[in-house]
Amino acid sequence: MKIAAIQMRSGTEPEANLAALRPMVAEAAAARARYVLTPEVTMAFAENREGLARVAGPFEDNPWLAQLSALAREHQVHLHIGSMAVALEDGRFANRSVLFGPDGAIQTTYDKIHLFDATIAGLNTYRESATYRGGEAAVTAQVDDVTLGLAICYDMRFPALFNALANAGAQVLVVPAAFTVPTGQAHWHVLLRARAIETGSYVIAAAQGGQHANGRATYGHSLVIDPWGRVISELDHDEPGVLLAEIDLAAVDDARGRIPALANARSFTVAPPLSV
Repeated sequence: MKIAAIQMRSGTEPEANLAALRPMVAEAAAARARYVLTPEVTMAFAENREGLARVAGPFEDNPWLAQLSALAREHQVHLHIGSMAVALEDGRFANRSVLFGPDGAIQTTYDKIHLFDATIAGLNTYRESATYRGGEAAVTAQVDDVTLGLAICYDMRFPALFNALANAGAQVLVVPAAFTVPTGQAHWHVLLRARAIETGSYVIAAAQGGQHANGRATYGHSLVIDPWGRVISELDHDEPGVLLAEIDLAAVDDARGRIPALANARSFTVAPPLSV
């Protein structure tokens, strides 16, 4: 199956982001991609919580969902919006991934589970959980004969999620992201290759890239990794673009047969320290 990962430089206005997305989905469809993945915060990369509240509506009757549905239907592709902010009843937001089928129907959704809450020396405390509510459930989805395992950005640092997805049948792990430049340079390739190797899965990562209107800079480098951990396709820059690759499920079976880590895994306990 041919897939596409779209690299974007989303701004703060959904209308402009949708306008930028349309020709790239058309390009992917013209190249016969069956599955098209976009980055995290595709529809709006807001500057702050107030900006997010201005553009993010509830999931029901969301006008952007209607237009994205029509875009999937127009090009007859499985269109996977890596994430968009959805207003929740408690005043926070869900960072929600939405997969549309070629008929425009929503096949599944996934809310980002892991949220970045940290106190970093010399910097302000950052609490993503003050703005977003984390999801509770891992999600797989079917695209033709391929089973996807869904994740979003910071999720990639938690291998237990990817092992759970692979054990649930996922052959392809998808990671839309908006990775910062310093962490991208240090960790992007290493973490994603590790997730592919330890599960014997393809990894597709669609990224935001470049300097955004909200003042943030993201790393770009959208890529596709095979189940042996090899980068088979990459946009080696931070400019918007369409990345294409072929997925062959035989490679998943081969990798898992050669290194059956999923099958060989065992539960265990941690013994207390010996007293002396």
